[in-house]
Amino acid sequence: QVQLVESGGGLVQAGGSLRLSCVASGRIFSINSMGWYRQAPGKQRELVATITGRGTLTYADFVKGRFTISRDNAKNMVYLQMNSLQPEDTAAYYCNGDFIIGIGTIRTYWGQGTQVTVSS
Repeated sequence: QVQLVESGGGLVQAGGSLRLSCVASGRIFSINSMGWYRQAPGKQRELVATITGRGTLTYADFVKGRFTISRDNAKNMVYLQMNSLQPEDTAAYYCNGDFIIGIGTIRTYWGQGTQVTVSS
């Protein structure tokens, strides 16, 4: 049905930056929201940032002022600009999409994850 593919993860030093990208493909009628979540080993997956199809933003407190989410609805893409990265940001970052895929049908999809590692 729908596939989400993330890219842009990597290894950076504390204070560095990364830009994550995610593209959704498949049968998508419209986008309810897209966003980013992260999960470190032994920890619960947590919300990082989301953006609705109309541009409403949500940020976790721990990334406010450092990360910026943006999207291109026409391309079914979402981005996460990550600045001032800290070691505690180290995690697998997952792209999420909440899509209307048919009349009265809403489904949530996840990407495979991209690893972000921040060294000190």
